[in-house]
Amino acid sequence: MSASGLHVVFGAGQVGAALAARLSESDIPVRVVSRRRPPALVEGVDWRAADVSDPEAAADAAKGASVIYQCLNAPYTQWPARFPPLQRAVLTTAERTDALLVSLENVYGYGPTGAAPMTEDRPLAATTVKGATRAAMTQELLAAAAAGRVQIAIGRAADFFGAGVTASALGQRVFANAVAGRPVDFLGNPELPHTYSYVPDIAAGLLTLGTDARAAGQVWHLPGPETVSTRALLDLVADQLGHPVGIRNMPKLALRAVGLFSPLMRGLAEMQYQFEEPFTLDTSKYESTFAVAGTALSTAISHTLTWYRHQTRAT
Repeated sequence: MSASGLHVVFGAGQVGAALAARLSESDIPVRVVSRRRPPALVEGVDWRAADVSDPEAAADAAKGASVIYQCLNAPYTQWPARFPPLQRAVLTTAERTDALLVSLENVYGYGPTGAAPMTEDRPLAATTVKGATRAAMTQELLAAAAAGRVQIAIGRAADFFGAGVTASALGQRVFANAVAGRPVDFLGNPELPHTYSYVPDIAAGLLTLGTDARAAGQVWHLPGPETVSTRALLDLVADQLGHPVGIRNMPKLALRAVGLFSPLMRGLAEMQYQFEEPFTLDTSKYESTFAVAGTALSTAISHTLTWYRHQTRAT
């Protein structure tokens, strides 16, 4: 684990792009691998085109890597079929290049928590299709590490938000609607505490996992803004916008009915339990080990709103 070797980021989405920029700012040689060239790359970041499902192409794109970051994702409606092969290809590449594999995960694998805070030692007890998929992918990584085939570090985050994040629970239908003065769409109970992860914090956390030897071989919950209720978060949004932010909530039965005809809504309905009980990601292990906390919620909201305002003016 070294900041002097080449760090290769598989995936140029919202986290992959932010991580590549963060690595470059830290003067770490970085290469991004994706099927299509990202619309904007930070100066100094190398880019290679590769279809990761082709083992030879993936290994060639990662040649010389000392650290590999798995930041790929699959279309939400095709998760169970398409996501595991993507991760398997990156795992195989890390094995072939003898690189540390830092894998970004969400928290679907835990399943319902019964309102208990999620810690890294919580069993993977998913009750949904997507959750079971996520848990099986984690077990595959852990089994490869236990067999001595690869060295890994796993970083987990909750629902993303931040500049450029549109397809998430706090994405287009929340921040964009709020900026435009429209009610925000929310699926669940906004009065309950809910952890949201800020993309720049996720990127910073993954960088730490890839450069600090203490991270290897473990699972880490990446730090982020303080956990409050979604209602309290939206109150902060309203304060910064200077106008009220209303909430438009789709009833659970209506969501499930729409899900009969819409794969996307069916997938959202499956994961709605996360918004129907307190949902708290405990990041104290990371914060106490590396002495780093996440961005203050008010600051993260301010930066996110600035980006959405700019997008509104641009259109």
